[in-house]
Amino acid sequence: MVGFEIGDVPFNPDGWGPPESIESSVPILPNHPLNVPFAPFSRSDKLGRIADWTRSNYNNPNRPNNRGNNPSDSAFDFTTDDSFGGGLNADEDSTFRLVDGKPPPRPKFGPKWRFQNNRNQLPQRRDEEVEAKKREAEKQRARRDRLYHANRSGGNNPRREAAVFKSSVDIQPEWNMLDQIPFSTFTKLSYNVPEPEDLLICGSLEAYDKSYDRITPKNERRLERFKNRNFFKVTTTDDPIIRRLANEDKATVFATDSILSTLMCAPRSVYSWDIVIQRVGNKLFFDKRDGSQLDLLSVNETSQEPLPEAKDDINSAHSLSVEAAYINQNFSQQVLVRDGNKVSFEEPNPFAGEGEEVASVGYRYRRWKLDNDTCLVVRCEVQSFMEVNNHKSFLTLNALNEFDPKYSGVDWRRKLDTQRGAVLATELKNNANKIAKWTAQAILASADMMKLGYVTRVHPRDHFNHVILAVVGYKPREFAGQINLNTSNMWGIVKSIVDLCMKLNEGKYVLVKDPQKPQVRIYEVPADAFENDYVEEPLPEDEQVQPPAEENGNENGAKDELEVKAEA
Repeated sequence: MVGFEIGDVPFNPDGWGPPESIESSVPILPNHPLNVPFAPFSRSDKLGRIADWTRSNYNNPNRPNNRGNNPSDSAFDFTTDDSFGGGLNADEDSTFRLVDGKPPPRPKFGPKWRFQNNRNQLPQRRDEEVEAKKREAEKQRARRDRLYHANRSGGNNPRREAAVFKSSVDIQPEWNMLDQIPFSTFTKLSYNVPEPEDLLICGSLEAYDKSYDRITPKNERRLERFKNRNFFKVTTTDDPIIRRLANEDKATVFATDSILSTLMCAPRSVYSWDIVIQRVGNKLFFDKRDGSQLDLLSVNETSQEPLPEAKDDINSAHSLSVEAAYINQNFSQQVLVRDGNKVSFEEPNPFAGEGEEVASVGYRYRRWKLDNDTCLVVRCEVQSFMEVNNHKSFLTLNALNEFDPKYSGVDWRRKLDTQRGAVLATELKNNANKIAKWTAQAILASADMMKLGYVTRVHPRDHFNHVILAVVGYKPREFAGQINLNTSNMWGIVKSIVDLCMKLNEGKYVLVKDPQKPQVRIYEVPADAFENDYVEEPLPEDEQVQPPAEENGNENGAKDELEVKAEA
């Protein structure tokens, strides 16, 4: 068994450590290297290391940030000691290489926040990473918005310029303004009315074709034209039935559903409109002018991007209004069962001539009791009916139209199947006034269902040809709750306007929505005002803006003029 030999330990009488002079070249201790230096130290010094066998790294002159130049560390450098047989010599040192001593490269692209201050941190929680991604997405969205508004304000895109709205009627200097009512006062009004009673129902209706409820963008149907059917937009005082009811003293206030719904939804309106008010004796008549904007349908009225007023553009406000009215009339007749079977009411259509083909419409003359002294008669319209449990349910038919997906940002052909709620929400934002007026008209007529059709252009630049993508039905009162349309507030507005007009003297007045401010004004006008108004006729077909030429020639591309007849 090999024993452990301690050897002779020399005594140093002069201090600590081995003696400075050694007489023999033989090591004092076995396995003790020669020429090992001894670094003197005091008891207050801190010992950083005992021995460093990697001094070649620190003493390498080619290494950047060389930290081996400290002379106090030379006492621990054993790399030059020849007593280490087969040790670290210069030849082996030159062939020795580190596998990877470089710091990881920093990416040249990408957000810098991901690579900053993350060396000595714990990994982020997942929800913190999600929040960080959301913040970065918000920054990117804000940047895109800034670039969009910068480009928009540059003047290179006149299509998106904000239109300067004009008054629907020219205010004459001899008119006397009597009152000015801001919309903020309308929103605070509330009034409850009892259920109405039907005085008379005129006209005839065709049944609704239920196959249109199954239309999807994949099996769209072409919108047809009904050139031979006449549509009537007769004002209140030109209605022979209302004249007869007024002579019989059935009520004191008379109006139509389109005029009354305009009043009810006035706080949602942006475009200017006007209503003529005639006080005759103790009776009050709400009328519209010939060629009034109330006969047309606004498009994107409440959008954040108003449409330009240039009439030569197919996407101008005026052109789209005419197109929307044309679509709405044809849609209301196409979704019917046109087999010749009609349901006729007590009296025929009061505006149709003998042998004249008219559109399917029923007029319900209804009376509401506003107070003990005031009753209101309104001519309400329904377009169709359905048989439900051997009971005829009245329907109103209206069509929303898409002219260019770039304006709304929602492509109906792609979104109607999967995101119908998003499409409707976008329409409620851009056409809040129009949809609210349709809902109010359906409530006034006590319709059991209101059908909304989604109609779009065959091509964004072709405003003559359209297709039906979908038809959706809603119950009017439930739908009014969804769009935040308060029926008590609607009747409160009507009651306040009626009470205000009942205090006026006999004569003619006009209620005008201000084109720039949310308010209405009441003017006293001469008795012969609006009787000789010039009504602008539509342009001939050969002068209208034509759609782009197609391969088949598009023989049926000519647009039919709106056949709106009013009985004088």
